[in-house]
Amino acid sequence: MATGTETDVTPRTILTLAALLGAGAVATGAFAAHALAGDPRAADLVTTAARHQMWHALALLGLAALRLDTRLPALAWLLGVILFCGALYALALGAPGWVAMAAPFGGAAFIVGWLALGVAAWRRLR
Repeated sequence: MATGTETDVTPRTILTLAALLGAGAVATGAFAAHALAGDPRAADLVTTAARHQMWHALALLGLAALRLDTRLPALAWLLGVILFCGALYALALGAPGWVAMAAPFGGAAFIVGWLALGVAAWRRLR
C-alpha cells in the first residue's frame, strides 16, 4: 500500500515488475537459443537484450528489498528495458534500422536509474 502520494511506487509494484521482467528475460533468452539458432546476429541481439533485462529485474528486486526512494530508479530502469531491450528485440525480429536509435536513450535511462539509486542510498544511509 502506498504510504505517500498516489504516485508512490510500492515494493509490491517493484517486485511484480521484477518478476515480469525476469520471466520475460528467461523466455526471450530461450527463444534466442532455439528459434533464432539459424540467425547468429538476431540471436546475439536477443541474448544481449535478455541479459540487460535480467540484470535490471534483479536490480529492481534489490531496490524493493532496500526500501529506498524507489520512484526514479524503478521508472528509469523500466524505461531502459522498454527502449534499449525493446529496440534490440525489434531489430532481431526484422524491424527497420531506425529502431536502433531508441537503444542509446534506453542505455541512458539505465544509467540515470543507477545514479538515482546512488543518490537515494547516500541520502538515506547517512
